[in-house]
Amino acid sequence: MRIGAQVRAGKGLVPAIAHGAEIGADVVQIFTQSPRVWKPHQYSPEVLSAYRQAQFEHPSVTSTYCHGTYLVNLASPDPELVDKSRACLRANLATANGMGADGLVLHVGSHRGQGFATALPGIVEGLVGSLDSVEVMAAVDRPCPILLENTAGTGDTIGRTLEELAEIIDACGRDPRLGICIDTQHLWASGVPFGTRAEADAVMARVEDTVGLDRLRCLHLNDSKVPLGANRDRHENIGEGSIGTEGFAALLGHPDLQGLPAILEVPGAGHGPRAEDVAAARSVWEQGVSLRG
Repeated sequence: MRIGAQVRAGKGLVPAIAHGAEIGADVVQIFTQSPRVWKPHQYSPEVLSAYRQAQFEHPSVTSTYCHGTYLVNLASPDPELVDKSRACLRANLATANGMGADGLVLHVGSHRGQGFATALPGIVEGLVGSLDSVEVMAAVDRPCPILLENTAGTGDTIGRTLEELAEIIDACGRDPRLGICIDTQHLWASGVPFGTRAEADAVMARVEDTVGLDRLRCLHLNDSKVPLGANRDRHENIGEGSIGTEGFAALLGHPDLQGLPAILEVPGAGHGPRAEDVAAARSVWEQGVSLRG
């Protein structure tokens, strides 16, 4: 398992790699623009090329993931918000493609009371339309996939279950450019336990039976400030929340997760993941592998 972290991008994106290396991360995740504003940051082809080259040459940071802007809501009943969301997603995906990122993690949004079934056609149009709109440069050997993230189950959010994510992917014709990212805090808060081997095995069997293991491209590795089933999105440092190190070990040691990136989105001391957080994650993963023998 490759341990990663959300890091600040810095001017020109390239500093993100150094920021990740400074805390011992194998993988970095960044926002390509402010996560709470609509206006995308425009990067020149030279900046994107420089990032790809820096990533290729770096000895320890092996890959990059991007995270979609929080404002995006492909499920909204408001046509104006949907248009802005689709435009923002296209911009995020174009930058991720240009960087050679291995995935753009996306919160699908909230249906705002209209129901999942009613919102589904608009979600499909937004996802497939965005994927089709972005030109993959000759310098990049594959398109950057959109990775749908599970939610903690708050309100009318989309993706509160693996079955719901699978339904979206099915409705998109099982487009190979779609995958998922499982957030451990969101999984726990949505009421799915994984703190024992049996529970972790059940989770992975559920992944296989719904979206398929080949669609699982990364984890967001976060402890939880709230208890199992609380349906609230509240991240905590590894070992300091209600999941705890023993709970993580059972999941992270699962054979089907080995080789995947596990990206920290923890508060650290208030400014995001630190070297000690990366070390704690790596330690609990090693503990899990040892438990599986």
